Amino acid sequence: MVEDKIRKAAALRPALPKRFYTAVTVVAEGEGFAIALDGRPVKTPKRRVLSLPTAPLAEAVAAEWAAQDAVIDPTRMPLTQLANTGIDGIADTVAEVAESFVTFARADLLCYRVAYPESLAQAQAETWQPLLDWAEAALGARFRVTTEISPIDQPEESISAIRTACTACDPWRLAALHTLAGVYGSAVLALAVLEGHIAPEHASAAARVDETHQAARWGEDAEARRRADALAEEAASAARFAELARREG
Repeated sequence: MVEDKIRKAAALRPALPKRFYTAVTVVAEGEGFAIALDGRPVKTPKRRVLSLPTAPLAEAVAAEWAAQDAVIDPTRMPLTQLANTGIDGIADTVAEVAESFVTFARADLLCYRVAYPESLAQAQAETWQPLLDWAEAALGARFRVTTEISPIDQPEESISAIRTACTACDPWRLAALHTLAGVYGSAVLALAVLEGHIAPEHASAAARVDETHQAARWGEDAEARRRADALAEEAASAARFAELARREG
């Protein structure tokens, strides 16, 4: 029965498009670098030219296209997906995306702690407090911490500082930043990765302090581990995208 349901669900999914090109190249496109398939420029879902801000990022995106086999599988092209997001979904709506990012700061994961068990409370404090200290020192954003379930308000000057750090990003890095915040549930962790204060894999571990503590006590759930690994991979791709998109100077 279960196998039948899986087969039926697979049959309902749209078929992946077949690979239709042979050569993948990077070509100059104004101030950027476009991806060409057999000499024809790749377009975003909104039919805009897929043009990247730096040659290293363009080469990495081109490598994703070159690595496709018989079919084109978007799930194997995280950098291309982020590029599409930057061009189609962020370039014209930077202010709105920034405000969406700020919502993560208003309810940042690192600010909501437990009072017990003591071992988890200690693990949260040891892992999360240095990151909040960094946010205050580097960004001017001081966050309040609570052990209550009810949401708490953060100082508006701190929210403003997070907004300023976010809007300073170009659409490419903003796409990566928003993805990181979604993965971690934390604006502070996302900015710490973007600014090079912490590696993405360490940020992923920090976001999973509660789950790690639970697994150590009761054993690890295989499905939860798979989800965690997939999220960590998504975060690593976003961090790589941001670094490759960084312009010199």
